[in-house]
Amino acid sequence: QLDLVESGGGWVQAGDSLRLSCAASGRSFKNYAVGWLRQAPGRERELVSALRRSGRGEYYAESVKGRFTISRDDSKATFDLQMDVLKPEDTGVYYCAAGGWGGTFTWTYWGLGTQVTVSS
Repeated sequence: QLDLVESGGGWVQAGDSLRLSCAASGRSFKNYAVGWLRQAPGRERELVSALRRSGRGEYYAESVKGRFTISRDDSKATFDLQMDVLKPEDTGVYYCAAGGWGGTFTWTYWGLGTQVTVSS
């Protein structure tokens, strides 16, 4: 069982940067895939970025490639999402999640979300 807590959301202007962080508590964090998902009003949750365990692969949605970077620190049981060149379309509630990968990601543990608002 993992408990996840996000931080780092805020209100910024287009072109600015934010860094989201997720702190995990529990056992065997290093064995989980981790990811960031977002949800805008009227839309279902979208996988923004994910990172498999032990450097086995990373994923970025096409809309954020080249602008966002996911990272993890297993010694501290944390993972981050660096978001650069933010656009209004990036606005939404961002959730950190942990789970497994078996061809597709399965998200078992979720944070409560943090709001990111990008104005033009």
